[in-house]
Amino acid sequence: MITTVIFDLDDTLYDEIDYCRSGFSAVADFLAGKPGFPPAGRILETLWKEFSSGNHKTTFNAALEQLGIRYDVALIERLIEVYRNHTPNIKLPQESADCLRSLSRKYTLGLLTDGFLPAQQLKVRALGIEKHFKCIIYTEQLGRNCWKPSPVGFEKLLQTLDAKPQNTAFLGNDEKKDFIAPNKLGLSTIRIIRPAGIHTESSDKVGAAAQHIIRKLTQLPALLEQR
Repeated sequence: MITTVIFDLDDTLYDEIDYCRSGFSAVADFLAGKPGFPPAGRILETLWKEFSSGNHKTTFNAALEQLGIRYDVALIERLIEVYRNHTPNIKLPQESADCLRSLSRKYTLGLLTDGFLPAQQLKVRALGIEKHFKCIIYTEQLGRNCWKPSPVGFEKLLQTLDAKPQNTAFLGNDEKKDFIAPNKLGLSTIRIIRPAGIHTESSDKVGAAAQHIIRKLTQLPALLEQR
């Protein structure tokens, strides 16, 4: 019987692409404030076009080149800082809010999220979800080597929540990293595939696939009842 449910954050409880656009908007506003730079709307359009084309690693460099803006390493690092530290304009979907509210009445809930600490904390704050979780673990606080697929974050959550693996379910989205550790630890693993999800690729690694797949959070309560 499931007594504890651990959630991932990005592309699990909300659409991460909304955060990305919010971050690019903050960067566009920052650049537009510099003398001689294009207006924020044009900068944002260029950033978004580059990101949407699949360039998720050198978005800033490529966009600045398209805009004819000279840049150096220091400027790129500053833009990354602006992106990671901006107050995100994101909202928790009603489906997620209803799900967390309902499940918190019956299960002990935990949150485990990778990513750069200020950014993840600001996301959680903007979404207003702290109240639903008995424990939130930001793996960045444990060390970069503790990001998934490391089991450390899961083990710490199980210990903190006093939960047994066989009575715990984990909901994530990224097959490349999310389910390897919880599968090994004996948790029930569930993958949610959101329509706007960024990380939708499958993995051919042994043990990487979730045991169950859902496409809406409304499907989660019934699945947990079956476990």
